[in-house]
Amino acid sequence: MTDKDLTIQQVAGLTGLSVHTLRYYEKIGLMDPIRRAKNGHRAYHMDDMEWIRLIVRLRSTGMPIVEMQRFADMMRMGDAGISRRRALLEEHEQKLMLQAKELEDTLVVLRDKIAYYRAWESGEHSG
Repeated sequence: MTDKDLTIQQVAGLTGLSVHTLRYYEKIGLMDPIRRAKNGHRAYHMDDMEWIRLIVRLRSTGMPIVEMQRFADMMRMGDAGISRRRALLEEHEQKLMLQAKELEDTLVVLRDKIAYYRAWESGEHSG
């Protein structure tokens, strides 16, 4: 391991993913095989961290693992996969924008209901 390499425990701590999840993501091909230190332990590098942070973001926004695997496969294609990667991310962006709109609409309803209850509690309601 070099000074810049991280152990799986360190990566888990930095990303919020469990050690099990990191191994699982590697096993299913979501991540390329992680380099190994002389002692045989995984040695994560900054490039790995950048990829893991993207995976965490995609997962936290509801992208299914199968879609993330497709994206990872397109990454392995290099420049030839750029337009397909862009299209996949644009599709995900559209889903997120729809979710954001739905959340905003829900917030409007909740705020109205909260205002109603506040008014009722303060005796400002009618009837």
